Amino acid sequence: MSEEPDNGTTGAEGSAAHLRKARHGMKIGIIGAGNIGGNLTRRLTALGHHVSVANSRGPHTLTALAEETGATPVPVEEAARGAEIVIVAIPVKAVPDLPAGLLDEAADGVAVVDTGNYYPQRDGKIAQIDDEGLTESRWTQRQLDHPVIKAFNGTYAQDILDRPRPAGAPDRLALPVAGDDEAAKRKVRALIDELGFDTVDAGGLDDSWRQQPDTPVYGLRAGIDGVTKALAEAGPERKPELRG
Repeated sequence: MSEEPDNGTTGAEGSAAHLRKARHGMKIGIIGAGNIGGNLTRRLTALGHHVSVANSRGPHTLTALAEETGATPVPVEEAARGAEIVIVAIPVKAVPDLPAGLLDEAADGVAVVDTGNYYPQRDGKIAQIDDEGLTESRWTQRQLDHPVIKAFNGTYAQDILDRPRPAGAPDRLALPVAGDDEAAKRKVRALIDELGFDTVDAGGLDDSWRQQPDTPVYGLRAGIDGVTKALAEAGPERKPELRG
């Protein structure tokens, strides 16, 4: 918004693997270096993750962000290479223009995060969303031909920098997270926890309309109880200004 990982191990072996990963960081690809993508690049590099960041204008336009954060600027085609998590933080209208095979060289079990929101005035009419009732992220998933997890779409970008809190803090914000791939959802929720925010499981992608623009949870700064309540209060009708 402008303005525990499933590692297949258990017991001591799982704990050791988790500690190794925490120490060395994950490889994360971020596509889009605007408000959300840029601030996630800042926070995730600060946490020790290895971030490759790309935008539509090319790596040479990301020099300042790379120097600030230590992230690696790459062409979009290379953003997902080896990545355990890929974050897509671009306008909805740009999703179909992403390269074919974008995720082919990602790590096995890659979790793909969709942060986008559909605004017809910006994106043009998308009939599958407007007329057929697809949720925004279900549509994005079809374009990418890979499961996606919807997160960060209603988060104020500046909050990513300013509002992290330790687990258990009374003023810790919670973010809704929706998706069908439970292993990927766990991975994304663990990353959000590491960023300093709680999460609320908002269901599958067909339930993700509950966190689209103009719903009670969109832009809400609240904890787990407030976010849970807001998700339950959402209605499925889009306002005319949010339809193409």
